[in-house]
Amino acid sequence: MPFINAGNEIENTILIKRNIAILGSTGSIGTQALEVIRQNPDRFSVFVLTAQSNAALLIQQALEFHPAYVVIGDESKCREIETALAGTNSKVLCGLNELAAVVTSPEIDIVLTALVGFAGLQPTLSAIRAGKDIALANKETLVVAGELVTSMASKYNVRILPVDSEHSAIFQCLAGEENNPIEKIYLTASGGPFRGKTSEFLSTVTKTEALKHPNWVMGAKITIDSATLMNKGLEVIEAKWLFDLDVSQIDVIVHPQSIVHSIVQFKDGSMKAQMGLPDMKLPIQYALAYPERIENTFPRFNFLNYPNLTFEQADSKTFRNLSLAFEALHSGGNMPCVINAANEVVVAEFLNNRVGFLQMSDVIESCMAKASLVKNPSLEDYLETDRETRIYAQELVTNRW
Repeated sequence: MPFINAGNEIENTILIKRNIAILGSTGSIGTQALEVIRQNPDRFSVFVLTAQSNAALLIQQALEFHPAYVVIGDESKCREIETALAGTNSKVLCGLNELAAVVTSPEIDIVLTALVGFAGLQPTLSAIRAGKDIALANKETLVVAGELVTSMASKYNVRILPVDSEHSAIFQCLAGEENNPIEKIYLTASGGPFRGKTSEFLSTVTKTEALKHPNWVMGAKITIDSATLMNKGLEVIEAKWLFDLDVSQIDVIVHPQSIVHSIVQFKDGSMKAQMGLPDMKLPIQYALAYPERIENTFPRFNFLNYPNLTFEQADSKTFRNLSLAFEALHSGGNMPCVINAANEVVVAEFLNNRVGFLQMSDVIESCMAKASLVKNPSLEDYLETDRETRIYAQELVTNRW
């Protein structure tokens, strides 16, 4: 049985408005989550809004949704937000420690973790310890510390509900299949803006070209990850923990149209796929309202508009990040933490024009080769691995490129 369903049964309950904490409300997932809430005011109420540094948008959101708490990570922006919200009932908090504390508030029903990168780990762990269900859009939380996070979720009887479109698709395909073992899952990838391109072509691509995703509108970091296929590699690791799978049970196929979001194959050979237009609001709504499907006005898919749905093998030789992610998953322990930390550094440096597209994989591979493998890491081991890897990755970028 997949971890995500362990100890939880679907219940028929009367309609109760859910208090939502949105960690990362000014990012792509956060703003789309607020669109879902805006369309369903009888079902959802915003209790916490948080952002790292976008004070202007955070203030605008707070004035519209009237959360009990507003948290800004960048403490230099705290006074600005306090002044703007002085005449409201929203309490302003500042810094990571306040963020980790506020998610434990007893009024919160579900925490949507839409923070970018490693920053999502500790607030998510705090919310789990407080018994809060997690709508997980921060895949790095499970990439970095999947064993720790899932064991804690089991201990505190917390559901981890996936928001990534691919993992939401698998989750939806598994409804009613709790006693039927998975033979294999197929995570679909659009292939990004450079599908079919050679290494020679990729050696000269710019960040402007890499940020032009053909199907999805996302934040800069995840868009670059999609272009390098690291996003799919991270999703492979996340799927292992969400659905209690072996590496051999996970495959990646390129599906340029992004209509089939993922596929589950069962032991009898039958397959289920979840399909729909590429719109993140649907998996967000599904996670927030689970186990209920609620009506919406999102655009509907029409087969006649897509007469050809195609699939092809992922090119992990050219896009090496995908093979590096599988290698890290095979190694286990703290190695996924290493590739995540190195990747966060190189993506930031690529966006600042300080490292080339192909060199990002070179840096990640070098970090993996240098890192000491810890087979059974503690939280302190993850934190130290993340710190050391970032230092080394930064040194490589500074000294070589």
